[in-house]
Amino acid sequence: MPIFSKLSTPMNRRIGLMGIGSVVAALVSGCSGAQVLDHLVPHDTYHGPTGVSYGPDPRHLLDVYQPATDTVPGNAPVVLFLYGGNWTSGERAMYRFVGEALAANGIIAVVADYRLSPHVHYDGFLGDCALALQWTLSHAASLGGNPERVMVMGHSAGAYNAAMLALDPRWLAPLDLTPDRLAGWIGLAGPYDFLPIVDPEVQLAFSWPHTPANSQPIFHANAKAPRTLLLAARNDTVVDAQRNTVGLANRLRAAGSEVEMRIFDRIGHVTTVAALARPLRWLAPILPTVVAFVRGESLPQT
Repeated sequence: MPIFSKLSTPMNRRIGLMGIGSVVAALVSGCSGAQVLDHLVPHDTYHGPTGVSYGPDPRHLLDVYQPATDTVPGNAPVVLFLYGGNWTSGERAMYRFVGEALAANGIIAVVADYRLSPHVHYDGFLGDCALALQWTLSHAASLGGNPERVMVMGHSAGAYNAAMLALDPRWLAPLDLTPDRLAGWIGLAGPYDFLPIVDPEVQLAFSWPHTPANSQPIFHANAKAPRTLLLAARNDTVVDAQRNTVGLANRLRAAGSEVEMRIFDRIGHVTTVAALARPLRWLAPILPTVVAFVRGESLPQT
């Protein structure tokens, strides 16, 4: 079956989410949805600079969410978050709820924009994400974080980006970095094994049919992979969780890598990340699972 189904179009995603609630439906409908959710997220749990440049392109901007509560100076974990959007859309401001959720739990969050298709292909946006990670690693200490506790996390297309940085050394090598600089990585509802490509937007982003097998995260499963947390919805109608999340987890485990995986009921593709927001946390324990993994604690039972 296709990994990116017709349900990945913006209109069908809106239709599919109407039963979950107006907040989620508004979230995926665009700017107004982000404003709805933004009004429900506190502003007093974090501080930090916004619109920070990490590279030469106008899209090379990021926002930082530092915990407002006391943390041990220089020891806070740091997470770079990469959003999804079929590699064709997305703005960091729409994911303030992610930054707030992490900062409120003592984690420094960095939410980065990156260039999108059709302006660049997959090598372009992966290069951007590598630059954002370089910035995060080099500024972790000055932000009050521990450079040895930096992770990368993504949702949907952003989880693909995170996986490639963590598993395929080609993207960090030009920056004199290697994946072992990461304390771990987290993928939410990510596509990790999606050839052949049927979605026209994704075909363009990945130059189909000239897409190499090594464009797929599952191709790079290896014993030296950073600690991995994979979360997905059992009934995800956009990205097949069995093929992608379960498949990558099995391949990493077979290679001898450390992997935690959780598959949740009662959520879908979009709500795998939206459940991080305070109004929607009742849907699934996404946040406590992520926080426990980042802290190196035992994950909550599902």
